[in-house]
Amino acid sequence: MTCATDFLPDDIQALKALVTAQRGEIEHLKLMIAKLRRMQFGRRSEQLDGMLDQLQLTLEELQVSQAALASPPPAQSRPRTPVRRKPLPEHLPREIHVHRPDAQCPGCGGELRHLGDDVAEVLEYVPARFKVIRHVRPKLACRCCDGIVQVPAPSRPISRGLAGPGLLAHVLVSKYVDHLPLYRQSEIYAREGVSLERSTMADWIGEASRLLQPLVSRLRQHIMAANKVHADDTPIAVLAPGQGKTKTGRLWTYVRDERPAGSSTPPAVWFAYSPDRKGEHPRAHLRGFAGTLQADGYAGFAQLYASGTIHEAACWAHARRKFFDLHKALASPIAAEALQRIGALYAIEAEIRGQPPDQRRAVRQRRASPLLAHMHIWLNHTLTQLPPKSALSGAIHYALARWQALTRYCADGRIEIDNNAAERALRAVALGRKNFLFAGSDAGGERAAAIYSLVGSAKLNALNPQAYLTHVLERIADYPINQLDDLLPWNIALPTLEHEAA
Repeated sequence: MTCATDFLPDDIQALKALVTAQRGEIEHLKLMIAKLRRMQFGRRSEQLDGMLDQLQLTLEELQVSQAALASPPPAQSRPRTPVRRKPLPEHLPREIHVHRPDAQCPGCGGELRHLGDDVAEVLEYVPARFKVIRHVRPKLACRCCDGIVQVPAPSRPISRGLAGPGLLAHVLVSKYVDHLPLYRQSEIYAREGVSLERSTMADWIGEASRLLQPLVSRLRQHIMAANKVHADDTPIAVLAPGQGKTKTGRLWTYVRDERPAGSSTPPAVWFAYSPDRKGEHPRAHLRGFAGTLQADGYAGFAQLYASGTIHEAACWAHARRKFFDLHKALASPIAAEALQRIGALYAIEAEIRGQPPDQRRAVRQRRASPLLAHMHIWLNHTLTQLPPKSALSGAIHYALARWQALTRYCADGRIEIDNNAAERALRAVALGRKNFLFAGSDAGGERAAAIYSLVGSAKLNALNPQAYLTHVLERIADYPINQLDDLLPWNIALPTLEHEAA
């Protein structure tokens, strides 16, 4: 009969090595369990979403109850206390209602003279409304030659289409900015007494995206002309034709934003769709680009770096996230120290954000480079103290394997410490994905990429996406192709758009 101890090695050193390896495996399993629990009960979980919604409702009810309790009965009076509110936006239209007393004093009948005014503003909401614009083109006949004269028909975004540019822009923004699927929009419009079928609006989106495609191409050219581009991708479910099932496509984002380095070059974002995540897609997207690509550790980018024309800048936010997960799951002191060291690097970046590249480089060389050198020594030394297969070893290996790319930002003031610019651009996709469930086809993914590019670039340039798209759709059908750059977000004045949106 054998027992468990029969399989243990006799050598003490071998026994210690086995114990160390098992400890590493236990730590790894604990981390995996913690990650799975966060996936099950974390932010993406419907269960937690429901709990958060319930807590929000509870908070609202408590606030309403407190307000009701604080309000005295009508018969009582309370001393007036000054109310400090944020002033209402100046750009909103004002209606002036003057509440004038009678011309004579109610007490003695004497004549009243003006002393001044008490002014109070109330914020009101006027529900969105539809209107019909009827274009009438009189036909005139010449008495001399019997010729007929008539003004040409006004241009429409969609030839012979029912939707005006404002309505088209509203449907696009509702879907891709406010994340309202078309069937929900149809229900909302029905409450206004307007019947718009989902299929009709789908046709509008298809026609609008085709019309806007040349402008999207201009965005891509602007981004690829930069010397540094942020890149990232995210999955999107796509309906597989004829199967009734979904497949996983990808939306790629490429961002040009040089404002943190003190540049006035306009920021922009370009999205591209692909049916899978093969490396050939980013290689095609970035064809002709030369400079620094700031991205995560996706292996599909490796061939781009091998060419020598594109240099890799890694993302400290990704490296930090691995230590953060370990610290949250295991309360690891080593992970905590790594987070503290990375936090010191970010504190330097906060101080120099918006300064010119040469100044940023000088500060980084003087302050961040020594911190990085010490961190490199500490990471290598710590690695010798850990089991090879532990989760902490994996996090350290991730950083050390990309050390040159992670520290490249110190030698170039144009580069950022992380890839958060691209991650921010993908947030709209994540919210939309939650509501849309899936794209209808590969063509639907390409349409989504086009609209996300335009509305994302509008927001980066502080434009109202609805006003921007309205402005563009009013003009683009007949706009000279060689002057199309006039319709890029940074070439349009914001006050004009605010007026048009109103």
